Amino acid sequence: MNVVLVRPKEDGNVGAVARVGRNFGAERLTLVRPRAALGPDARRRAMGGISLLRNAQTVSTLEEAVSDSDLVVGSTDLVLGRSNAFLRRSIDPERLGAIVRAAEGRIALVFGPEDNGLGREELGACDLIAHIPARREFPTLNLSHAVGILLYAIHRAQGSEWEETTPAPERLPLAGREKELLLRRLAELMARTDYPRHKRRGLMLLFRRLFGRAVPTEHEYRMMLGFVRSVDRIGKKRHG
Repeated sequence: MNVVLVRPKEDGNVGAVARVGRNFGAERLTLVRPRAALGPDARRRAMGGISLLRNAQTVSTLEEAVSDSDLVVGSTDLVLGRSNAFLRRSIDPERLGAIVRAAEGRIALVFGPEDNGLGREELGACDLIAHIPARREFPTLNLSHAVGILLYAIHRAQGSEWEETTPAPERLPLAGREKELLLRRLAELMARTDYPRHKRRGLMLLFRRLFGRAVPTEHEYRMMLGFVRSVDRIGKKRHG
């Protein structure tokens, strides 16, 4: 993956791009007519991506930057307009990830300068345009954030089994049967302990929302069921 920055304005942003590029497997960093020399701020913000920054190639044209690429993907924060619908017709990051996953070849991700983005000619040189959905009143992202989102989408599309990724977070299976059983037991316990009738419905809803947010495992539900049974047995003995 070749990350191409066209006329970047701030060297610190270039360093931040190098860092996030290293996070998600960018192999190259290419700068097209950068407007600032790479100084201490760029090196400081690159951190673990310093090797990507040091090996960054500087060229004079976008054409040169993507000359060996099989697929050129540009990024824009501008919404679709009537006069340039074809020019700016875009896909979202998830769709980009799916496309890249099915492709085999050299890919360039192209990002415009911080102040005004890619121009018409530059967008016209891209095979695909990716747009990151954001709030309409403020759709412009920081350069390194935009790079990170697109690289992450591509990285995640490879799947958690991909050998180049760290393990994905564990997916917890939902335990609906145990949840409903526990809720029934709690309702029965409320009735047997004479919990105020007018409060029961609200408390049951509270429990349901609480379990919904926490997503307990089957084992955790069973432990709570065991506790409720113990409390219930004690109550029956005292009133027996």
